[in-house]
Amino acid sequence: MAVPHLLLLIPAVLALFLLAALYVVCRPRPVKIPIKGRHVFITFASSGIGLAMARRAAAEGARVSILARDQAKLEAAREEIRRATGVEVAIYSADVRDREAVKKAVEAAGTIDVLICNQGVAVPKELVDQSMDEVMFQIDINLVAMISLVQDALPGMKKAAAEDGLPRSITFTTSQGGQLDLFDLPNLYDGDGAPVQVGYYAYSTYCATNFAVRGLAEALQMEVVNDNIRVSLLLPADTDTPGRAGDFKARPEIAHKIMSASGFLSADEVARKALRGIKAGDFVITITLEGFILSLATAGLSPQGSFLTAFAEIMFSGFMRFVGLCYLYVWYNIIEKHHAKVKSK
Repeated sequence: MAVPHLLLLIPAVLALFLLAALYVVCRPRPVKIPIKGRHVFITFASSGIGLAMARRAAAEGARVSILARDQAKLEAAREEIRRATGVEVAIYSADVRDREAVKKAVEAAGTIDVLICNQGVAVPKELVDQSMDEVMFQIDINLVAMISLVQDALPGMKKAAAEDGLPRSITFTTSQGGQLDLFDLPNLYDGDGAPVQVGYYAYSTYCATNFAVRGLAEALQMEVVNDNIRVSLLLPADTDTPGRAGDFKARPEIAHKIMSASGFLSADEVARKALRGIKAGDFVITITLEGFILSLATAGLSPQGSFLTAFAEIMFSGFMRFVGLCYLYVWYNIIEKHHAKVKSK
């Protein structure tokens, strides 16, 4: 009778063995990234998630610098943060595509401890309808400008980390899929994310640039881990920002139906969870349960410092693949029904 009882212990023993193994192999090791008294530099921070993160970081005692294109919006954001926190933030007006202007802003701001690359723009059209100017516009802001910004900030971050021994952080704001802000081409600025984990109808170029950002983040983490710098991907869902009205007007009907399946978050809620993840040194920072499910299903070879999260990825990856297929079933049904409706007219 003792044998059946012993057999029941086998799953528990295997789970403990797996946890022990994951504790050993998970890399990079967890670190805590202090915010208080550190210099936090945020792009696209005159509104939306960027502004909310700047306001919260200032409230937590950080020295904050914000960068965006529109000087008037920057001044309004500075005043809003001052009223909310009593803290004066530095503002820098620059087009993120203008490398010289951004480089001057980074030099003027001084050594950065926490860099948050918050830019992201999109032109929600089917690929066949996008002009090459629209394609390159998205690539330049969503990918090239992020790379150049990191190149400008990284030497100072490495030097400072070597001098004081404190960890630094670089965060790329993307999204679990579909948070976009402004879509009128002349005003495609101050956005809040990009679909990095999944592809969406009418966002072919946009998704391509932001899948690239994930590759950038994974490779960059390997390059800077010995410099005591952690890299994070922030994955918010649809967020209630000033550009949401433009989002609804610009999306094709199919894209609107697919992406309306998710709820909306407040920018403050995203900022609170984002800074919590940055301070914890998490590589993937999710905001919602849906985002966490997507992160489990798409973990791949991403860095993972938490052995408990790694355990969840291993245990639930198969089931999460099934959940992902269910999402795809719904989305493809929407596409098929839409086209059937169009043909029947």
